Amino acid sequence: MTGIRPLTLAWVQQHLPDGERIVGSDVLHGGITAQMRKLTIGARDGSTRELVLRSYVDPFYVEHAEDSLTREANALTALAASGVTAPGLVAVDPTAAHCEYPSLLMTHLSGRTVLDDDGVEARVPLLARQLVAIHAVRPAERPRAYVALTTADTVVTPKGADAAAWAAAIDVIREPAPAYEGRFLHRDFQPGNVLFDVAAGAARITGVVDWAGTSWGPADLDVAHCAANLALLHGPDWGLRFAEAYEQAGGALAASRSERLYWLVRDALALSEEVSAVSQPWREAGRTDLSPRAVEERLNTYVIALIDTLG
Repeated sequence: MTGIRPLTLAWVQQHLPDGERIVGSDVLHGGITAQMRKLTIGARDGSTRELVLRSYVDPFYVEHAEDSLTREANALTALAASGVTAPGLVAVDPTAAHCEYPSLLMTHLSGRTVLDDDGVEARVPLLARQLVAIHAVRPAERPRAYVALTTADTVVTPKGADAAAWAAAIDVIREPAPAYEGRFLHRDFQPGNVLFDVAAGAARITGVVDWAGTSWGPADLDVAHCAANLALLHGPDWGLRFAEAYEQAGGALAASRSERLYWLVRDALALSEEVSAVSQPWREAGRTDLSPRAVEERLNTYVIALIDTLG
């Protein structure tokens, strides 16, 4: 099978029922850390179904693959008994004991990502309700505590940014993290990881993918991440409105303005370090207007808005 290494091909085949075989393979675009392929599985009666193969091939990400794949496998297992629609786990080889690269095999969900500005007003409440449902999951075993890698010293201030606003934002994350009530977190919940069925002008969510970062931590952190992505995709106002939509959907956020600001700013500043990596899949998906420079400008406007609104 073109594009799939022999050991991995054999491993996938071992996890298919008798009479099924791989009859097609297509690259899935949009991922940053792993190679994604949609596999078409054929049965003797001529019917087909689809699976998704995630493989970590980049040496940098291979180093972290065991942790990521184990967390994703555990998350998919926990979500199978929840009301959250996620891929079903078929098999996982987190240490590449059987495959050429660390890999995970899962079921394929219908739907597609929607990143266009058109219809965003209708999609934001759906995203908020979906995130509330994710935070309500209570797994038998908690995932590891969240990790925030960004520090005040690693923030990359965009060229031409509002120096005062960015200095104020950086000062915010110099403070200790606020106390929080732990929740089951996706940790990369944003429009690029949510699948929609859009028919006759209406939209509905068909599932949520990419659970490799699943963690335990504050609901505010997931909300902040989605808000920041919405701000960069659709404009800063949508970042500010997402927290409101989350609360309107029944979600609970930090009580004080300063605590909310901490999480919102922390995630926005984290994106400053990876503007090119974040925006490239968006451009590949058709948002050619979102050049790294355009995204930096939106990020700057969003940071200013956070400081002006909550600072």
